[in-house]
Amino acid sequence: MIDLKSTDAFRDRHIGPDDHETKQMLGAIGVSSVDELISQTVPPSIMRTTELALPAAQSEYNYLKELRKKAQKNKIYKNYIGVGYYGNIMPAVIRRNVFENPGWYTQYTPYQAEIAQGRLEALLNFQTMVADLTGLPIANASLLDEGTAAAEAMHLFWGVKNKKDAEFNKFFVSNLCLPQTIDVVKSRAGILEIEVVVGDHKTATIDQSYFGALIQYPAVDGNVFDYKDFTDKCHSVGCAVTVACDLMALTLLTPPGEWGADCAIGNSQRFGVPMGYGGPHAAFFAITDEHKRIIPGRIIGVSVDAQNNPALRMALQTREQHIRREKATSNICTAQALLSIMSSMYAVYHGPQGVRNIALRIHTLASVLKSELTALGYKLSSEKIFDTITIDTAGNKDLFAKINSIALQHETNFYYSCNNYVSISVDETHQPEDIADVLAIFAEAIGKAGYKADVEKIAAGLDIKAERTSTYMTHPVFNTHHSESNLMRYIKSLENKDLSLTKSMIPLGSCTMKLNAAAELEPVSWAEFGGLHPFCPVDQAAGYQEIIRELESYLSEITGFAATSLQPNSGAQGEYAGIQVIRAYQKDIGQGHRDIALIPASAHGTNPATAVMCGCKVVVVATDDKGNINFDALVKKVEEHKDNLCCLMVTYPSTHGVFEDNIKDVCALIHANGGQVYMDGANLNAQVGLTGPGFIGADVNHINLHKTFAIPHGGGGPGMGPICVAAHLAPYLPGNPLIKTGGEKAIHAVSSAPYGSASILLISYGYIRMLGPDGCKKATQYAILNANYIKARLEDHYPVLYTGASNGRVAHELIIEFRHFKHTVGIEVEDVAKRLMDYGFHAPTVSFPVAGTLMIEPTESEDKAEIDRFCDALISIKGEIEKIQNKTWDATDNPLKNAPHTVEMLTAEEWNHGYTRQEAAYPLPWVKEGKFWPSVARINNSFGDRNLVCTCPDVASYA
Repeated sequence: MIDLKSTDAFRDRHIGPDDHETKQMLGAIGVSSVDELISQTVPPSIMRTTELALPAAQSEYNYLKELRKKAQKNKIYKNYIGVGYYGNIMPAVIRRNVFENPGWYTQYTPYQAEIAQGRLEALLNFQTMVADLTGLPIANASLLDEGTAAAEAMHLFWGVKNKKDAEFNKFFVSNLCLPQTIDVVKSRAGILEIEVVVGDHKTATIDQSYFGALIQYPAVDGNVFDYKDFTDKCHSVGCAVTVACDLMALTLLTPPGEWGADCAIGNSQRFGVPMGYGGPHAAFFAITDEHKRIIPGRIIGVSVDAQNNPALRMALQTREQHIRREKATSNICTAQALLSIMSSMYAVYHGPQGVRNIALRIHTLASVLKSELTALGYKLSSEKIFDTITIDTAGNKDLFAKINSIALQHETNFYYSCNNYVSISVDETHQPEDIADVLAIFAEAIGKAGYKADVEKIAAGLDIKAERTSTYMTHPVFNTHHSESNLMRYIKSLENKDLSLTKSMIPLGSCTMKLNAAAELEPVSWAEFGGLHPFCPVDQAAGYQEIIRELESYLSEITGFAATSLQPNSGAQGEYAGIQVIRAYQKDIGQGHRDIALIPASAHGTNPATAVMCGCKVVVVATDDKGNINFDALVKKVEEHKDNLCCLMVTYPSTHGVFEDNIKDVCALIHANGGQVYMDGANLNAQVGLTGPGFIGADVNHINLHKTFAIPHGGGGPGMGPICVAAHLAPYLPGNPLIKTGGEKAIHAVSSAPYGSASILLISYGYIRMLGPDGCKKATQYAILNANYIKARLEDHYPVLYTGASNGRVAHELIIEFRHFKHTVGIEVEDVAKRLMDYGFHAPTVSFPVAGTLMIEPTESEDKAEIDRFCDALISIKGEIEKIQNKTWDATDNPLKNAPHTVEMLTAEEWNHGYTRQEAAYPLPWVKEGKFWPSVARINNSFGDRNLVCTCPDVASYA
């Protein structure tokens, strides 16, 4: 009988191969069914014995209909809370062409720079905007949030000051910093035994025991302080000063770089990005030239390509975790690329005068409030302000409560601090009538009902001036695209330079570039979800709270754990939170001395970096020649360190793409010697519905929602990294200073917002609700099917490095070998990666976890036809290598060494190569159909690092 609710199953839209293709792929692999393949791939000892207890699958239509009802439970009040999050106006041209455009949000981190010039330019614009506004010479391409950025700054200066020994362990934090920032800083400091001293910067005694200080500009209460004397005092004793600042305010205020700050951090959210109940938003991090080579996060730099044309790339990659591992200064991997691109486009669209005018309007409305509240008799604690006024009602608790009550009656939110102060923050969305309404609330609270202010008349009588005299955003990019037509064309011109999932599959191993379905993403744009402040009263976010509780329960069920925290807002933050929770538990039971983290040699680079950040010592465990953890070596390491063993950090299936048969024995060994097992969730896409970390024996795992659960990568963020934990760790899940979250013994916050980047949780929630239990399991099965089909197609052409011990199967990804070509014909794996661009493909993961290899992960979303095109491309490249071997092509002048080939190269009058233009551009017949052209030739990486330029080049350079 036909299904009367819907005939449209989401799983059939999400999973690539249909029944006919599935049968063909199974035949190529040599099995009769998907179940047979799974039984040969996943060890029976870890298989689930019950089906997933999740709600039944819904069609897209029915899901969105139900979600709309939940959305309507959220109450969008007039918001004046501030505290780092502000209402703003996202230009529709940016919303439609970037935020809601798969050409932007399905891109990957721009490691393959030749096919990523568009987003690299947009990120360079972001860096330039931040450097200009902060008055510092170099900025990165974003961090996760303001609190994390402050913690990164503290960690950086602690490392700088304590290169030889740890004599300098004090970090001053102004008591007028954002409360969530203070909590995140305490989280990072505690484990490193840094003493955080919170106090008044005006009276603080800074001596030589301090390595750094953090101040807020403007302060949380709205005051704009002159920090020059404080900064000079810090510098006189070798203490570095970090300023948490507001980019909008810096259009009017003297920038931190001009009064001596060493570092400026903050949140770019008010440049056109919705509050989203906490995120995602792009934090920024700017620093003096002295420290540019240790700045955390990604940096975009200017270089040249093989034709000596300007080209952009990610600079200084040798400082990243994948290379430096436990010596890395940060574990930050993915950040917030999509959001920084949106904020940069906001600046491009409005230009320097436009953002200054927005800031002046905000400041003028706030100044009206300040003037009239004073006239009404209120005592203000804010003197010089930008956008926030704080009212001192500490001596009158009844008035404090009355203001709150009347405001709620008028569906208005202010910020109420624990010491009976009320703060009002003005933002871009507020109009003169809104300010009049606010004044009416405060008038009513003191018995002056019926009061109505003429805001525009009052404003006309104020003397409003901008303090800042220096220019900013002078580059042509910020002074050209101010009409919608111009900006639309600029955005499209950048998009067209980049390869995304709209063009072809992106088979990056360990990255899970699966479909990001439109129905999953659509609700993120709804005002009911985008318009909520993360610190609004919880009863105003009833819809969000319902979704959050349900998603936590789904993820706990999928992983086999007891509890979940959604706070970590990246995979790296999930790792950090997981190890922090383990260490808090061990300290609580009198085992706080345990500080040895065992990490397999094949682990993701963030694992050792995270362990060191959490105060652990890293001990590397060897892998065997089949890519598995060497169990005998593990036994020896455990025996050697059992008295101080904190944890094992393990990825499963392994980073080598196989299910290790003895994983339960590995977990039991760690537990028997007092340690805990942290399981990295990078490869959870091979587990869902079949097994789970809790069933395997782990104690905690983080989940990359931007991998397994369909949040898009956004060109390098956003991501989400929730942690799921066993019952004994649940009491330690992270809290938040303003909204109750976490366990009864919660560690300090690891992210600024209570639920991390809450708005994009909707995507993973929709993924699970529309797939249902059977669809979630089927997605895993097809991820494994697609990977094994690629193995079957390629193994006669390239060696497959690692397979399962019993049946020669791979999990959801596989590693193919290229090292022998370097020694025989001089072809390196990078040459293959660049040549794939000529075929219209993004390369798989290059040289990780094994140098000289490609790691391929097709995901379940790609159909057989697309997978065949990719395999055909690699097989064709093998034929090209053979032409070099048999001397048909020259060893140095061939399509691989010269790849990628641009239009400019192929249309040049002269063609002095031993292969044809046709062979260069159209190596297979189907490449002609919708050919994707790289916009630059191969980029010179070393030139870019030797000549580090990380802001938009000046106009003269274009000549």
